[in-house]
Amino acid sequence: QVQLVESGGGLVQPGGSLRLSCVASGSISSIGDMGWYRQAPGKERELVAQMTRSLNTNTADNVKGRFTISRDNAKNTVYLQMNSVKPEDTAVYYCFQVIRPIGLPYNTYWGQGTQVTVSS
Repeated sequence: QVQLVESGGGLVQPGGSLRLSCVASGSISSIGDMGWYRQAPGKERELVAQMTRSLNTNTADNVKGRFTISRDNAKNTVYLQMNSVKPEDTAVYYCFQVIRPIGLPYNTYWGQGTQVTVSS
């Protein structure tokens, strides 16, 4: 069975940096889109960034220039480099990967979330 494990969250000061990782494991044939959503208390879940297998990216306006998404297909991993973080970046961050398991069609898989808290 395919599962995604997130890491890298925690407490960081405003202006600081954090790097989130999301690793997929299981019997994987190929991976399409990868990306990150986040959800703050009382707010709707919002797309932070996504990247296709061909490396086309889409980044939310409120993080553009500060956050960078990257991927390593050989490691089944998507990253989110967070620089110049602000208190409003505080949220639970969820990764997703569109994965084709061996012998099965593509499906979307989600990480269980990692808390990012930006505070002094």
